[in-house]
Amino acid sequence: MPIGEFGRPPGLPSEVSPALTTPMYWMYEMGQASLNPARAMTDMMKLWFENPFNPWSSTEFGKSIAAGCELFERTTRRYGKPEWGLHDTEVNGMRVPVEINTVWEKPFCRLLHFERKLTQPLRSPHPRVLIVAPMSGHYATLLRGTVEAFLPGHDVYITDWADARMVPVAQGRFDLDDYVDYVVEMIHALKDDVHVVAVCQPSVPVLAAVSIMEAEKDPYFPTSMTLMGGPIDTRRNPTGVNDLAEQKGIEWF
Repeated sequence: MPIGEFGRPPGLPSEVSPALTTPMYWMYEMGQASLNPARAMTDMMKLWFENPFNPWSSTEFGKSIAAGCELFERTTRRYGKPEWGLHDTEVNGMRVPVEINTVWEKPFCRLLHFERKLTQPLRSPHPRVLIVAPMSGHYATLLRGTVEAFLPGHDVYITDWADARMVPVAQGRFDLDDYVDYVVEMIHALKDDVHVVAVCQPSVPVLAAVSIMEAEKDPYFPTSMTLMGGPIDTRRNPTGVNDLAEQKGIEWF
């Protein structure tokens, strides 16, 4: 096992964005780089205390040290994007292969289509569903199980948001208005008869996008909208974040 590397090293990604030239990212990357010596030392300690030739490896002390080293590695690791791992699904009792294609793309997001390679035509088309995944701090693969559950009876699309800090600053800002515009454009890309499912964070921009489309009598208005666990009215069941927002003015933020 390479020193300083349990899974993926915490160094810079291979494709570095100009966005990383801002002071905030300097500090973040400096913090990650400063952990490299500690990670290397932790690696050596873990290997030593797990080595069967080390008499301490079978003791409670040795196992505790190895576990502590692994905990440190996991909390300081920069995690990469997992694979979807959805290669086939079952449709009408038959296994069919699944191919993932990009059908729409802009700097901050790609729209992925899980195309089922059907060998026989369906008696009636399956519903088309657009799953809007969370953007901040998550990968769309977080919803792998959701996609897998939809595939047997639906034509599935999902938003694959980019890591915003890796998008070149020349591409401009990305705020709530842009988020809403992206959702509208993706619904337009799928044309009519699409069901939209927003999971957690995107519930608010999806609600805004669908409301705008309804107000404008958009011909591609979604057939249905499902909001799952989204903060639509944060006054209900308030948390510490709500209390802070009530105590501090907008200038403080």
